[in-house]
Amino acid sequence: MSNEQRATPGTAAGRSHSDALVLRLLSKVKLLSLDVDGVLTDGGLYYSADGQIQRKFNVKDGVGIKRVMEAGVEVAIISAGASGSIPERAAALGIEHVFTGVKDKRAVLEALCEKLGIDPDESAHIGDDINDVPLLEIVGCPIAVCDAQPEAWAAAEIITERNGGAGAVREICDALFETRAGQQTDEE
Repeated sequence: MSNEQRATPGTAAGRSHSDALVLRLLSKVKLLSLDVDGVLTDGGLYYSADGQIQRKFNVKDGVGIKRVMEAGVEVAIISAGASGSIPERAAALGIEHVFTGVKDKRAVLEALCEKLGIDPDESAHIGDDINDVPLLEIVGCPIAVCDAQPEAWAAAEIITERNGGAGAVREICDALFETRAGQQTDEE
């Protein structure tokens, strides 16, 4: 696999978006919204003896998130899941916009977009399940991980090649970073 193929997210079987179209969709993104369970993690939950929720996050996803934030992309976590380890992981990455236990993800994203002065069309969301569909329907760049539920796949324009928790977020972040590097080159 070439470096170009690694940096560009793939599309699901039956979808024919070219890499150029994927990069064009990503080039408009000013806000990247992330689900947690099934996107930043593999969807599994660990419970400690005292009932505390623990999650396994992919370190490579974290590096990708930091890179896109350094490139000027706002990053938000919008999760229906109980907080567990989410605030700690977000703090370690420098993510300021963290919403857990969310029942209406769409309303949260719309309020955040308004606060940041970003149109939902200039946003991307990476999701994996039916509660992400309302977000995927309003953002300009709807993304589902390849092991997402069929409803999320149907609402997405981009499907990652990697599973949630296994580098799917890094895949998108690398492509987002690539679009920013291209924009800087075009401006010089």
